[in-house]
Amino acid sequence: MSLVELIAQADERGLAASGLACLDRCVPLLGGDDLVLRPLWASLADGSDWSAGLEKARGALGAGDRPGEAEALARRMLDAAPAAPEADAVRLWADACSVASLRIHRILDPAGDTSSPVDSRREGGTEGMSPLVAAELRRQVTVLELLAGHGAAGLRRALDVSTEGRRVLRAVVSRRARGRG
Repeated sequence: MSLVELIAQADERGLAASGLACLDRCVPLLGGDDLVLRPLWASLADGSDWSAGLEKARGALGAGDRPGEAEALARRMLDAAPAAPEADAVRLWADACSVASLRIHRILDPAGDTSSPVDSRREGGTEGMSPLVAAELRRQVTVLELLAGHGAAGLRRALDVSTEGRRVLRAVVSRRARGRG
């Protein structure tokens, strides 16, 4: 099933986890530590209000050391997060986060895949995509499949997938910074 189809079929928790996972993987661009979004993950797990955790994360995360297009996209993901993960708002946010995260990975990918828009890549497979973007697309699909198949029990594994992606992006950002330095 394509990423677009998975987003269309996801419930509120799956959509919130999908958007949050995209944002979580992009935290290195915002200068945040690995735990800054944990309160939001905990809120998804126990069904509690996530607005306080969201405001705290917004205050803790800046625009990174060198604001550029990728950092601006990550900041917009954070700023656009709905105060409550409710159906219509969270669906729009999750979809926008999906596209933004793929664009971020494309911008940062040293392979420089510019053959087609990332929006269209969400409808099919990863063939012909650069490795960084293809891996991000697979992570997004995996998160939605975990939540669809396991509900709240899939959150822990979705967080693990997100953590792996954050480590990869942190390494890419670090290499780029060394190259500029």
